[in-house]
Amino acid sequence: MSDPFHTPVSRRQTIATLGAGVAGLALTAPARAFAPATSGDGAAGADALLTSIADNLLAHSPEGATSLGIDTGARAAMRAQLGDRSAAGQQALAATLKADLARVRAFDTAGLDHATRTSLAVVDSAYDVALAGFAQPYGDVAVGGWRNTPYVVIQNVGAYLDVPKFLDSDHPVKTSADAEAYLARLAAYPAALDGETERLKAAAAQGLIAPAFLIDKAVKQMEASLADARDGGGLVESLASRTREQNIAGNWGPRAEAITRETVVPALERQLAELKAQRPKATMDAGMWARPHGDEFYAWALRASTTTRMTPDEVHKMGLEQLEELHGRMDPILQKLGYTQGSVGDRMNALAKDPRFKFPDNDQGRAEIVAYIQSWLNKIRAELPRAFRTMMKGNVEVKRLPLAEEPGAPAAYGGAGSIDGSIPGRFWINLRTTDLHSKYSLPDLAMHEAIPGHAWQGEYANKMPLIRSMLAFNAYSEGWALYAEQLADELGLYDDFEVGRLGYLQSIAFRACRLVVDTGIHAKRWTREEGVRFFVERNGSNPLEVASEVDRYCSWVGQACGYKVGHSEIVRQRGRAQTALGAKYDLRDFDDTVVLGGNVPLDVLAKNVDEYIAETKG
Repeated sequence: MSDPFHTPVSRRQTIATLGAGVAGLALTAPARAFAPATSGDGAAGADALLTSIADNLLAHSPEGATSLGIDTGARAAMRAQLGDRSAAGQQALAATLKADLARVRAFDTAGLDHATRTSLAVVDSAYDVALAGFAQPYGDVAVGGWRNTPYVVIQNVGAYLDVPKFLDSDHPVKTSADAEAYLARLAAYPAALDGETERLKAAAAQGLIAPAFLIDKAVKQMEASLADARDGGGLVESLASRTREQNIAGNWGPRAEAITRETVVPALERQLAELKAQRPKATMDAGMWARPHGDEFYAWALRASTTTRMTPDEVHKMGLEQLEELHGRMDPILQKLGYTQGSVGDRMNALAKDPRFKFPDNDQGRAEIVAYIQSWLNKIRAELPRAFRTMMKGNVEVKRLPLAEEPGAPAAYGGAGSIDGSIPGRFWINLRTTDLHSKYSLPDLAMHEAIPGHAWQGEYANKMPLIRSMLAFNAYSEGWALYAEQLADELGLYDDFEVGRLGYLQSIAFRACRLVVDTGIHAKRWTREEGVRFFVERNGSNPLEVASEVDRYCSWVGQACGYKVGHSEIVRQRGRAQTALGAKYDLRDFDDTVVLGGNVPLDVLAKNVDEYIAETKG
């Protein structure tokens, strides 16, 4: 989610906002669940049930309603609210999930069509896994998202990052009512911060302290956020500038500045003080094995990420085997490019220094990167009718990550926009240094994050029942984005740019490395340095990038394993369809089956492919 590829997210989708918001739960004002719809049967009853479940979940994530563009009409009040990130908010969301899961399981599915049965199965799976997460003694649970974490506030988790970015990017400011809603959310921001701070303290009392190197990053970023808030930048300037652009009369800037100075700054100071108080108790141990109940949390996180019951040992072995196979495909391309000495990792490290494929490390280079991404998105758009029967608009904009987020963020992540199209999909690119990116890796990154990856797939999801737009599964989301990379190669985009194919293969190999490193850190007692070294030495990965990558695995526990597990399963299902259908197989029909079936756990994906095979055979 969203993917935070080199993310999410996963990344990463508009749902990344929903996941982050839901991870923090309930409303600032008391949550109002919409009236339950349990009466009736058949298709109409199922539709009513799914609608009421969606509204009940949205009641815990007003930010999600805004990001999806549905905070209007009966949901209009949500535009002025933020999620409750306190322990009480966690309990309220868990209670909603438990009640609605019981309603789904009590519903008679006899006579329902395949699509409706799939939607009910999706809710069942997502809620069942989430409730197992809430049974853990600490952490955030992303219902329908990818950002599960044991740490409530850290370098890439927390309201101090989420709220300013959300208000600046997703909260609309087109009328005075929008500006008032912005101020209301700004006024609710301190409560969100304080809710997290209390949970930070509660986790520490149980012995859960984040790794020292993550706390150091978070402290540095929070200090930057605090300085920005004291200076009247960011949150204040976003509202002041947008109301000026829209000619909305009012003293918006001074009002935002007063709220920020009087309430936001003190709340940030309290949270920063708690992080600093925890730092002397922190160790350099990177993995969950070193935390109380860490093995249990990691087992759950792997289940949530992969929608399988694979063990850490099984995931680790899969990564090593697939990495070897991928390097076997990279070797002849490197030979052809004149890189003949050393391991594949050594040669990819040498390629990374080739000035032909680098961008200037200045603002001109940053502009070149954005233009380069756009040029490759134009190339893939022209080829998509060969891969899909049902086409989407592909409404995406390329945006630089906020400066305060860049130090702790991955190289990029992206996702779809709002259901009505008023908020475009976003391809967030980290430009703290252009050395994060190369001319052979960016094309593949564009396919993953934007088209036909996250943003493209999310547009299909936005055509489904609302609850299906809200619920996402990491293995499917990230597996699809890797499959999107594969499609670009299969459609011939790199036939005249073979170093681009090498970038694609390195990207897939990178995801195989993730299986090895994530399980290495959390289950096999690897150090942070061992994780970084594995990427650099075995895959030739950029050390600047993988340092943040490994830090991310330490906080978004297990998330990195969903990519390759999901991709491998989609490819396996495609092979199964090809074998079963023979001459009746068509790539466009298979791809439509996967995206039109929506974001699903992998066992439900297999059932969707079963349905496609049966219908095609006739």
